[in-house]
Amino acid sequence: MYSQVIRKSTLVLSLLAGGVIFTSCASVPSSESTNQQALPKAQLNNQVADTAPAAPADASESTSATAQAAQVTRSRPQLIKKAAMTLIVDSVDKSIDAVSQIISQQQGNLMSLDEQQPKNESARHTAMIQLRVPENLLEPTLEKLAKLGTVQSRNITAVDVADQIVDIQARLSNLQRTESNLQKILDRAGSVRDVLSVSKELSNVRQSIEQIDAQLKNLQNQVTYSTITLNIEAAVSGSAPQRAFGSQMQEAWNNSTHSLAEFSVGLMKLSIWLIVYSPYLLILAAAIYGLTRWRRNAQPIASTPESGNSDRLD
Repeated sequence: MYSQVIRKSTLVLSLLAGGVIFTSCASVPSSESTNQQALPKAQLNNQVADTAPAAPADASESTSATAQAAQVTRSRPQLIKKAAMTLIVDSVDKSIDAVSQIISQQQGNLMSLDEQQPKNESARHTAMIQLRVPENLLEPTLEKLAKLGTVQSRNITAVDVADQIVDIQARLSNLQRTESNLQKILDRAGSVRDVLSVSKELSNVRQSIEQIDAQLKNLQNQVTYSTITLNIEAAVSGSAPQRAFGSQMQEAWNNSTHSLAEFSVGLMKLSIWLIVYSPYLLILAAAIYGLTRWRRNAQPIASTPESGNSDRLD
């Protein structure tokens, strides 16, 4: 009896084990079939992607070139640098000569020079110099200028124009593509009206291209070259230089002759005014003369009765 129970339990366990094995064997093919179904879909997608129409070569190249240029421009800031410095020096004239030499050494350009000579003892000899140097030589140039005297003030300002340059480059690229398209349309235009219309539009586009290109070059030039405004002042106030004796005599002669000429011109102008108003002056003179004679004639007549009465009383 006990042995039969054991056999039944063994049989049940065998059946259970066989079912598990069968189930596992059945599940393997299903996963393989799923992978086999997924594989053709991926291959199909790749084939569709391969057979898709490719973008035009020119457009892709221009887009990549524009993106590359924009990336290069944005990779480093485009700074417009301006510096200002005030120096107290012993001799302004010598300092101006030294500044000219520094400009030549630093491959820069002198933009303007405004020198003010002292006109009295309390005034100072001053000069303002504006120069431009390459951006990478700005700091060395300032250091050399600082050695010419005592630095009273110094400042540097910088403005990043990278976004403006990128925007102008994009606008310029779009206008150039528009110009190319309009040129193609102009080549295919048949009627005179179409040719004139396209030519006018093409002229407007080219004018815009020239203006934007000028703006771009101006910004790039300001980035490449930095501006320095240098103010030079003498350490002590100096009197105006004494001029030569001959120069003073010449100035006195010029002033006297100029005064004589002005006086003569004034007399001539007065004569002209008198001639023009002479009729009125004659009328006024005649009226004054007549009034004077009338008074003289009326005075004896009025005094005669008085004298007669005095005689009678006597």
